[in-house]
Amino acid sequence: MKLSHPYTTRRARIEMVPLIDIVFLLLVFFIYAMLSMAVHRGIKVELPSATTGEVDDSDHISITIDRENHIYLNKHPVALGDLPGRIRAKRKGKEDTPVFISGDRAAELGLGIEVLDLLRKNGIERVSFQTKRKQGTKPKPDETE
Repeated sequence: MKLSHPYTTRRARIEMVPLIDIVFLLLVFFIYAMLSMAVHRGIKVELPSATTGEVDDSDHISITIDRENHIYLNKHPVALGDLPGRIRAKRKGKEDTPVFISGDRAAELGLGIEVLDLLRKNGIERVSFQTKRKQGTKPKPDETE
């Protein structure tokens, strides 16, 4: 005798909710993977700390001053006098590209100020120093709020 089962007439189906969960999980994984691939164009130096430092991940030009007071432009050694011309060549067509100066903590402050002054004399205005945030400090809220 053949027994009929009520579930034998239903067709198999693909459940969409677990599939959507997996797709979102993969999306989050790839987003975090891309965010962790930060591009650093400078020489590895120990940055000084500042409590008001901000992170700017935009496209930029990096000037690095190491502890022996050598100057590098995007990891390539450069003389102080050649710096403005080489930066203008890199910024050609993108004059709003910022320039970041990364100075080792042991580097001479005077050389960093000299680089900043030389760049500003040559019309390169978007120049700033890179720092790292001190451990355990939070940025101050705006005074205007």
